[in-house]
Amino acid sequence: MTRPHVLLSAAMSIDGYLDDASPERLLLSNPADFDRVDELRAGCDAILVGSTTLRRDNPRLLVNDPARRAAREAAGRPGYPLKVTLSASGGLGPELRFWHTGGAKLVYAGEAAAPGLRSALDGLAEVVALDLGAGLGPLLDDLGRRGVRRLMVEGGGSVHTQFLAQGLADELQLAVAPLLVGDAGAPRFVGPAAFPGGSTRRLRLLEARTVGDVVLLRYAPKESA
Repeated sequence: MTRPHVLLSAAMSIDGYLDDASPERLLLSNPADFDRVDELRAGCDAILVGSTTLRRDNPRLLVNDPARRAAREAAGRPGYPLKVTLSASGGLGPELRFWHTGGAKLVYAGEAAAPGLRSALDGLAEVVALDLGAGLGPLLDDLGRRGVRRLMVEGGGSVHTQFLAQGLADELQLAVAPLLVGDAGAPRFVGPAAFPGGSTRRLRLLEARTVGDVVLLRYAPKESA
């Protein structure tokens, strides 16, 4: 069994926010960067997003380019990557767009919440009971058993924090937008945590390039500079 390669992907403001606190989603990326993310999704076996992000942003998480979906199918893969979420509480309603677009869906739920979530999402998603308090390693083990070799994690901040703090991220791609949010009530890229190596450890930079007015930074979180 092999755990998947874990790629964390996020767009954030210069001051580290994923969004502002308004009801409308703040678009941090530009069209060229959205296309870059679409290409990343097309190259992955599964895409994971946290339950808070599902409720807050109501995303579809699709590969939008028909040519990329066709290329996946020509290679014997599903047109869309497996869509994955996790919820300790089970507070995910069947009305979310996540369930009604794309291909297969998978939910990792807390053991107490799993039975109710199976009933609520009957016919929409597979629900797997998991002790989410034990860390995300067992989740990666299960995805590996399912044949997932490349996992893209698209947030939110709590999920990014867990993967980084537990030393489970193989690659980090950050698109830094030329915006300042400055809102204490808005979500951040990561929260407080005991990250491996502490505050003085410098991650190895893999790439830095511009995508329009956005700067893409790629890091190897398991490696030091």
